[in-house]
Amino acid sequence: MRSCLPHKSDDGATTTLRGREVTSIAAARRSLAQAFRAAGLDAPALDARLLVGHALGLDHAALAAAAERPVAPAEIACIEALATRRLVGEPVARIVGMKEFWGLPLLVTPAVLVPRPDSETLVAAALTALDARKARARAVRFADLGTGSGALLLALLSELPHAYGVGTDRDRCALAAARANAERLGLAARAGFVSSDYGTALTGGFELVIANPPYVCTRDIESLAPEVRNFDPRGALDGGPDGLAAYRAIAADAGRMLAPAAPLLVEVGKGQSRVVSDLFERAGLAVESAPQRDLAGIARVITARRLV
Repeated sequence: MRSCLPHKSDDGATTTLRGREVTSIAAARRSLAQAFRAAGLDAPALDARLLVGHALGLDHAALAAAAERPVAPAEIACIEALATRRLVGEPVARIVGMKEFWGLPLLVTPAVLVPRPDSETLVAAALTALDARKARARAVRFADLGTGSGALLLALLSELPHAYGVGTDRDRCALAAARANAERLGLAARAGFVSSDYGTALTGGFELVIANPPYVCTRDIESLAPEVRNFDPRGALDGGPDGLAAYRAIAADAGRMLAPAAPLLVEVGKGQSRVVSDLFERAGLAVESAPQRDLAGIARVITARRLV
């Protein structure tokens, strides 16, 4: 489906894109990639492919098959509009309204963070923790605090065929996005969504609790990359003056939420692993000594457990 509709007739319309003559889909992709490369974007060819495909309603295979098809002026106008949004820093995922995470296509709305590959480290660590308890094949009940798009919750449900997951969020628009993703992926029957500030509205007995909470210090938000600072919801970024407000809230409820010896896994920002571990230990949780690291080698996931 196209993301923008032709807004004028083809009569007398331009056949140039970013100042270059365009005669085919392949030429449109090349023109866009050159413009993105000149602007210093990280993945110009990929961004061009995704945006041209979105404008024309074509997936990767269809784009390749139709590479030499002529592009109508109205289609060029649509591509140009999307390119303009990208060149002012809007992420591709927000322009197309979709982002893949853990192999799942997720709807992205203005109310939620764009799921990031680093967070797949948390999914993998959670599965490892469940495997250690021989729990993957059981009807595990788990919670995802601050679920946003539902990325973590739905990734785990896709791997745990008998599990039931509860996602919480204080933003009702975020919960609506998570519900929509659960329905699209056929996982809604095993997912529940609760309006809650992290775990405050939940009862106990969860065999796993996960969270990717806001962890950016308030003063540091303005120094974030424009794609994050200008387009991600501030409430999903702002971790308070020291970046730890969400972890304090989670730690306060962890003992009540977790079943005996059940794991709590949280994503942390760069340089936060030690301070978050200390915070959890002061709350009476047992913290594993070695955090899980992401593909860049950054300590990304802290695992703690309720003491029996």
